[in-house]
Amino acid sequence: MTASHRLTLAQDRLLVANDLDIQNVQEGLSGLWARGADYGDLYFELTTRDSWSLERSKVARAAFSISQGVGARAVNGDNTAFAYSSDISSKSITAITAAARSMQALGQDAGATGRGVEIAGVPRDASAYGTLEAAGGMDSIQKVAILQRLDQMTRAMDARITEVSATLSVEDSTVLVAASDGTLAGDIRPLVRLDLSVVAESSVKRSSGSAGAGGRFALSEITEDRLEKMAQKATSIALTNLEAKPSPAGEMTVVLGSGFPGVLLHEAIGHGLEGDFHRKRESVFNGLMGERIASAGVNVFDDATLPNARGSLNVDDEGVIGQRTLLIEDGRLVGLMQDKTSARIMREAATGNGRRQSYSDLPMTRMTNTFLEAGPYDPQEIIASVRHGIYAVEFSGGTVDITSGQFNFSAEKAFLIENGRVTAPIEGATLIGVGNQTLKSISMIGNDLALDAGVATCGKNGQMVPVGVGQPTIRIDNVVVGGAEG
Repeated sequence: MTASHRLTLAQDRLLVANDLDIQNVQEGLSGLWARGADYGDLYFELTTRDSWSLERSKVARAAFSISQGVGARAVNGDNTAFAYSSDISSKSITAITAAARSMQALGQDAGATGRGVEIAGVPRDASAYGTLEAAGGMDSIQKVAILQRLDQMTRAMDARITEVSATLSVEDSTVLVAASDGTLAGDIRPLVRLDLSVVAESSVKRSSGSAGAGGRFALSEITEDRLEKMAQKATSIALTNLEAKPSPAGEMTVVLGSGFPGVLLHEAIGHGLEGDFHRKRESVFNGLMGERIASAGVNVFDDATLPNARGSLNVDDEGVIGQRTLLIEDGRLVGLMQDKTSARIMREAATGNGRRQSYSDLPMTRMTNTFLEAGPYDPQEIIASVRHGIYAVEFSGGTVDITSGQFNFSAEKAFLIENGRVTAPIEGATLIGVGNQTLKSISMIGNDLALDAGVATCGKNGQMVPVGVGQPTIRIDNVVVGGAEG
């Protein structure tokens, strides 16, 4: 589908369905500006969510929700006024634009008319996913059947698997963005996510494992092969951890597997390269543009255009076309992610990274799909280069402090590396470090770049948005590992 078709669908669902038209939108924008305002926008959204959970081979929970509304924003410098309503109507637009204008005016005449606004549809967009319904025509029985099949597959993997739970969520969002800079953009966003958790038991121990699949595509893309891979992965993690011994502690070489372990770089450096943290002087990377912040050969991108990826966007939540942004090139900081506010204040171009959780939230600079580019080494060559260290295949949770760059991440599946060979499984390994120092300690980059399976979610200032993370296998030297030993 073309950008113009997406825009037409968005207008039909959000304006025409609520007895509105473009004239109402233009009048709302005209009334939004107070004297001296730099920018204003209206964001319309309609989202449906459908979720199912299976526990003990039976449906445990089911939910369906519809959320719709419109938000109005007026920006002056670094100051923002925002109002929203769950009612999409001419009356609500008038009310929220008046409220935002009044707050933004800071004592000026809240009744000032403001300038006229002429808006026009964006001529193109990223076309990273098609216009379709995430359910793909599947009914409730078919959705539950997917969970039941996953449950059956997983339980058949090994007799030591004693508990299985699975969750399916299907989401469709229609958004329309109109702004005082002339932007008019619409998007239709499907989102599918399938999660699996298992528990394995031996005579002396219990352990868990998890796996997922998802992205911006129809539910029919979750094939039998994908289900089997999910079952194998979750089962492998749980069974491996049944045999795991306590992780050693101390400073050592760490090899990170491809795919989801990229969440470490997402957290440790990704947030620090978001423009709002730079304009507020809160990033550990402030003032380092053009400087070497990573080892030679390190190239990091944020890319909203990856086909059907969970973090992809045809247009962002400010109506800017999704794009591929180079952040680190051969170890040097060369770019930042920017929303419109940060871009305007820093006098740079917006990069399509203005995102919000919903119509009731303000947009801010956020990542889309962020990954480390592939390098020249075979993964086995990387492992063979390590005399003593650990191989972290999968991660679970982690935290990071944006200002200092300090992070810690827990490995969900990890092994010892001894004399260039992967040996015993270990548990309790936590990676501790500082993002900018870790980048400089990357000594080998594999040729096996992969994104996560499509289940990553990023939190910032209380807002959660879907993202993608990824990397090839990499070797990082001198990492502090917290473990059960030592």
